[in-house]
Amino acid sequence: MTKLWQAQVLTLFPEMFPGALGASLAGKALKEGLWSLETLDIRQFASNKHASVDDTPYGGGAGMVMRPDVVDAAINGAEAKFGKAARKIYLSPRGRVLDQVLVKELAASSPLLLLCGRYEGVDQRVIEAQALEEVSLGDFVLAGGEVAAMALIEACTRLLPGVMGNAATTEEESFEAGLLEYPHFTRPAEWKGRTVPEVLVSGHHEKVKVWRQAEAEKITQARRPDLWNRYQTGQK
Repeated sequence: MTKLWQAQVLTLFPEMFPGALGASLAGKALKEGLWSLETLDIRQFASNKHASVDDTPYGGGAGMVMRPDVVDAAINGAEAKFGKAARKIYLSPRGRVLDQVLVKELAASSPLLLLCGRYEGVDQRVIEAQALEEVSLGDFVLAGGEVAAMALIEACTRLLPGVMGNAATTEEESFEAGLLEYPHFTRPAEWKGRTVPEVLVSGHHEKVKVWRQAEAEKITQARRPDLWNRYQTGQK
């Protein structure tokens, strides 16, 4: 029997979940028990009467920083259920960029503990003490880690058996072969004076395959020279 893929999100805003994860194929699979999602409210681990989870930064500066004792207690609380084998990830703009290689790796890892930071971030000491992996969606900053956690979870769950239905759906997508995906067309055959490329209605599967490969290479070379260079050198 396949091990259930599990994710637990540590957040100050548990009401944000499942959010988009409760809709479409991911939501259907969640309802069917193909994967599981739990949230843990970090604030319940605050120790003072005001339930404070943050404080001013040492050294001065704007904003607040999430306290290490509170975050540590929340992580320990999550591990009490999932055990020390859980992979612990902190969604952070300074982390490793989430790409399809990492998504595949995380989709094969379970359970995941996803820490969503807020304010200016999390005290460095708890990041080190808990050996948290830092993962980023890209070179931009969000108000918190919740949206990033949702994106990571959706990317992973769609790779799980039974979620997408047709396994071939994920095999020709962007990044799977190191390239961006080729263009798609459907009915009507002509729309606003624009027609479908003739090769796609030719019925010649080998020519279609060659056309799609050429289009994927052309688009990748034009839009993502970094991916194109890696593709040419055979890097993942």
